Amino acid sequence: MKHFLSLENIDKDVLLSLINEAVLFKKDRPSYGRLFLDGKSVALLFEKPSTRTRVSFEVGVLEMGGKTIFLSSFEVGLGKREAIKDVARTLSRYVHALIIRTFAHSSVEELAAYSTVPVINALSDFLHPCQALSDMFTIRERFGRLEGINLCFIGDANNVFRSLAYACAKLGVRMHYACPKKYGPDSGFVEKINSIAQENGYGEILSGSNDLKEAVAESDVLYTDVWASMGQEKELLERQKAFASYQINEQLLFVAKEDAVVMHCLPAHRGEEITDEIIESPRSIVFDQAENRLHMQKAVLTRVLGQEGM
Repeated sequence: MKHFLSLENIDKDVLLSLINEAVLFKKDRPSYGRLFLDGKSVALLFEKPSTRTRVSFEVGVLEMGGKTIFLSSFEVGLGKREAIKDVARTLSRYVHALIIRTFAHSSVEELAAYSTVPVINALSDFLHPCQALSDMFTIRERFGRLEGINLCFIGDANNVFRSLAYACAKLGVRMHYACPKKYGPDSGFVEKINSIAQENGYGEILSGSNDLKEAVAESDVLYTDVWASMGQEKELLERQKAFASYQINEQLLFVAKEDAVVMHCLPAHRGEEITDEIIESPRSIVFDQAENRLHMQKAVLTRVLGQEGM
């Protein structure tokens, strides 16, 4: 696995091995893997602001003995101040891996096409694979399994949704989504996900509904995200109106299974997509999710750099 850009083309066995590696990192932090990145430097190219992604990657590299170099949009100006292919080939001469958090997914793909060192997608407008795989780790940690778990995603078909769908298709998690009709995935994407699930030995795993209570019924996991992602600020009022009834609150959680848990990739807009009471409740595993980003990203870094299990 040279690059980590999307979960779509990564085999099920590799995804499971990454989860298993993340378990080891969490179980024995920071002793496990403390020299995996000794003498290595990793560049973080961030066009979007971040709390969890930046800190988890920087701490992860530090705990494995490496060093990070943070480059903001003002310093690099991908595709504006300098061509992406020039940035990729130049930085490849300096560092051992590139981590990019950007707007256009095409920027991730172009960086990887010209880089001679591994590229990790830390978020694009289309995908968020680090988040989704960390979420699979968190779900397995909570329930002891992934196959047969029912996950309900409440929100629009954004980058987190797409990456979760790929992960669910590979790992046997049944995924139901609930959102206003305008904001759901297109039929082609749903067919693609269900085809991937069938290739991996599962039936159709992705389905949706505009009826929130119907979607949540029998769910083990209720997952939500902000109604307007970065870059969609102009749509905020329209989205707030459309999603007003799609909130995770006590009444909705009552419809799900008794042991159902709540997940949110953060940052959360408390009082909009999720209430303060729910995010602070014992059934919230939101901050387990946040922590597990660190352990999973360590596993991804060591895999692409060929250092796992040293």
